Amino acid sequence: MDRRQQKTRKAIYNAFTALLAEKSYNNITVQNIIDLANVGRTTYYAHFETKDDLLKSVCQELFGHIITSTMDSSSLYGSYSHQSAPESVFCHLLQHLQKNDNNILQLLSCKSRDLFLQYFKDSMNELLQSQFVIQKTDPSMDIPQDFLINHITGSFVEMVNWWIKGNMQQTPEELDRYFLAVIAPIGITPLKKQK
Repeated sequence: MDRRQQKTRKAIYNAFTALLAEKSYNNITVQNIIDLANVGRTTYYAHFETKDDLLKSVCQELFGHIITSTMDSSSLYGSYSHQSAPESVFCHLLQHLQKNDNNILQLLSCKSRDLFLQYFKDSMNELLQSQFVIQKTDPSMDIPQDFLINHITGSFVEMVNWWIKGNMQQTPEELDRYFLAVIAPIGITPLKKQK
């Protein structure tokens, strides 16, 4: 993608996120987006087939950036076992959210936040499935791994939602400690990176 195309795409993204701050996703039209982005209809459709395609692209870029950077570092993370141990992967994610990378907080607190929370949950599911082993502390627990992953990601996303609604008063480290305490009975361990 050349520089001009990147600039156009960014203008469309910015217009879309600005509109999401004002109204719900269902009330935003492609015409609203192209008017605010100051691009032509043909230009818009050269980048995105539909409004849903734009939403998917924004979410993939937004959550993909956070999840990918976490996956790149995940071999360094895991539950605390020593005072000097590195932060957990969950703390790393929370720090990205706190930095408000790519205005993620605006999207997670806008009128259409449920759409973005679902994409966030799907991205978290992918991260856990690809990077972690869930260890059942009680071997007699007959609970499928996909259920446990869904439970952990759902809890994490709801915690983030709670954190945002409460104006993010806790630090990422505090939230990480709370979250790890809650999921400790399940047991979660990073997979070893392949060389």
